[in-house]
Amino acid sequence: MSRITGRLLVGFITLLIGANAAAANLDDPALLEAYVDGVVEPLMKNESSPSGTVAIAKDGELIFAKGYGFENIEEQKLVDPHTTLFRPGSVSKLFTWVAVMQLVEQSKLDLDADVNDYLETFQIKDTFEDPITLRHILTHTPGFEDGGLGYLIIEDPADAISLREAMKRYQPERVNPPGTHTAYSNYATSLAGLIVQNVSGVPFNDYIRQYIFDPLSMNNSSFAEPLPAKLDEHMAKSYTTDKGRFVEKPFEIIANFGPAGAQSATSTDMVRFAQAMLNGGELDGNRILKRETADLMFAPAFSHDARLMGMGLGFYATDYNGFRVLGHGGDTQYFHSYLGIDQKNGLAFFVSFSGSGGSTVRSSFAPALYAEFFPRSESLPVPPKGFAERAGKYAGTYRFWRGNFSKLEKAFGISSVVKVAPTEDDTLLLAFAGQAKQYVEVDKNLFRELNSGLSLVAGISPPLLAFQENADGAITGFVMDGLPFMSLYKSPAYATPSFNFSLLGFALLIFLLVMLRRFYQRREIRALTGKDRSALNASLYASVAHLSVVVVGSIVISIAMENLMAGFPLPLKLWLILPIIATLLSAYLVYAAFGVWRQKLLAGTWARIRFSIVTSCALFMCWFYWYWNILGFKYL
Repeated sequence: MSRITGRLLVGFITLLIGANAAAANLDDPALLEAYVDGVVEPLMKNESSPSGTVAIAKDGELIFAKGYGFENIEEQKLVDPHTTLFRPGSVSKLFTWVAVMQLVEQSKLDLDADVNDYLETFQIKDTFEDPITLRHILTHTPGFEDGGLGYLIIEDPADAISLREAMKRYQPERVNPPGTHTAYSNYATSLAGLIVQNVSGVPFNDYIRQYIFDPLSMNNSSFAEPLPAKLDEHMAKSYTTDKGRFVEKPFEIIANFGPAGAQSATSTDMVRFAQAMLNGGELDGNRILKRETADLMFAPAFSHDARLMGMGLGFYATDYNGFRVLGHGGDTQYFHSYLGIDQKNGLAFFVSFSGSGGSTVRSSFAPALYAEFFPRSESLPVPPKGFAERAGKYAGTYRFWRGNFSKLEKAFGISSVVKVAPTEDDTLLLAFAGQAKQYVEVDKNLFRELNSGLSLVAGISPPLLAFQENADGAITGFVMDGLPFMSLYKSPAYATPSFNFSLLGFALLIFLLVMLRRFYQRREIRALTGKDRSALNASLYASVAHLSVVVVGSIVISIAMENLMAGFPLPLKLWLILPIIATLLSAYLVYAAFGVWRQKLLAGTWARIRFSIVTSCALFMCWFYWYWNILGFKYL
């Protein structure tokens, strides 16, 4: 079921359970449980999510904690919110950033100092004049490219290396000056964890345990991988679905980038952390931060547009029915989580759901909760008349700055674009990941989503889009409210999927025709001698080589895709030899093409034009390999 379908289901559940939404009260345990059950259980069933957990605290008290599904399907062991551990994924980053701020309080770290001042065995490249600071890292503006294939999530603990070695080995390229564009960075957060380790003199995992977990009595939480035995026996198993059945998967090892996402924890432990932050850094008389430091982390710290929620220091803000909810989402391959802190309503909550469909359950929970217990009416925005006349400036294909630019991983993002197009209804249509939504202009370069009435009932506040323009008035990118760490830029035409796949398809067709012609006209071609036959052989060899790159690559990648996070298998490395061979044969083909025209080879002008078309297609393929980092061994 798609995310849109999931939202519609949430809306339907809201109508059934929350018909009198204004009277709903979080202080009524029976109502709260009935509502949460009514949202979670149908979604988990429809999305094939085998396990989940929800914990909610309000005004300093835990008011709801419940497990759903099975901690262990084979043993039919049910989830217990107090003892069953889930993988919060990137919610783990909040603990890394709290550790940074603890050392800032002690004057051991400076948010605005060059991070190189705190590194001992290597340095961050000085690609740009301005250095990267911890403030940049906490606002996701250091300017690093993204990366992760081959090393981010592994299965064998023996393959893990030290945090210091991982940060040195996997340092990404810097693609933007710091402080200019947001681009979510696992590397930068892990670098901050290394800095905590260097400056404190305490191994990162031990530091988090001593200075955050222990003071908050988070006794069922750990960054250790594998988990200690007493916690491992309560870890929710990882599952995928295959032919309608759940298949257990190994425990994910994120130790190479541990500070960015290696935590395991119960939902009640995570809510204790959220309560401490909501309470100004203190819980049950134990303080992890000064109140002013906690307030600083919650305060707006960076935004591409002041009209959007933007980033705090580490925490990012989301608008749920007009309330500013600070928190963080997190995804591993098998778990999907979110931690939210609502200062206005004194609310803290954490949810986590497993399985690929767990993402939909996770993302639907908070909107549904706010629809029922914090409802508001909102009229649909009205498209301004005549907008279509100026809508063209926003149209285009956009890419996330969170992307890879220097490695083979770039090629896996060819199709990861957001398309924006004007409509006849004076709106903009935004298409991404199989979804399409309309947006209405509400201010200069600011657009609000035009939702259906059902979505509004479901409490899914129409998100905002804020476009950026340069001094000449041209649109250069945009950012989405609720995703302040994922800004986008307008892609050049040659990097769009339509350009690449259209020419790729045409080139492959030409290569196939060359091979078919060689087969059906083999007698005539055999009769040729000398340079004519050599030229045709050059076109055949190049055609076969380029077709082999695509066919073999498709097969190898489809087989290897599931395990690419852990490493690049030998077949994939060997496949990278083929683009090199194809490029060399293309160089020979270009040489042959000059001879064909200079010496007027082949049977007339049309034959030479056909030869040039084949040569042009081969040159496009060489450019394609080069631009998408397929040419060479750029996998690490």
